[in-house]
Amino acid sequence: MSDPVAPRQVVLQKVYVKDASLESPQAPQVFARAWQPQLDIQVTSSLATLNPEQHQVLLSVTVTARLEQDVAFLAEVHQAGLFLIKGVGDEGERRRLLGTECLTILYPFVREAVADLVQRGGFPPLLLQPIDFAALYQEHLRKSEAAPH
Repeated sequence: MSDPVAPRQVVLQKVYVKDASLESPQAPQVFARAWQPQLDIQVTSSLATLNPEQHQVLLSVTVTARLEQDVAFLAEVHQAGLFLIKGVGDEGERRRLLGTECLTILYPFVREAVADLVQRGGFPPLLLQPIDFAALYQEHLRKSEAAPH
């Protein structure tokens, strides 16, 4: 008698801030200026496989707020999670889970860390908008397939 197929599991084992920083090079003068910043938000991710079932997923967000040419603040958070993925034999499916579901799980943590960091720096609250990581992953795959090899 064979073992039943193990159900697919994506388990968040640990969530942690790997690195965080806030720079406000124009402080304290920046607080006397009208607050209508131009925001540049960069989001990246990376993956480290610890063993065939355990992976570190790193979601990095960098926010640069400018008042005209001056940088009001630069906030950067590297939010990490350790994920256990079981019952997924297909490498493509594992990569999809890591690049979509795991990032979706981490995003609320990084949003909170960025908002807290910015507010502790004396700036108005910053609410990062939701991100559709599944759509971004599909776009990444489409571009990879279209790229010349």
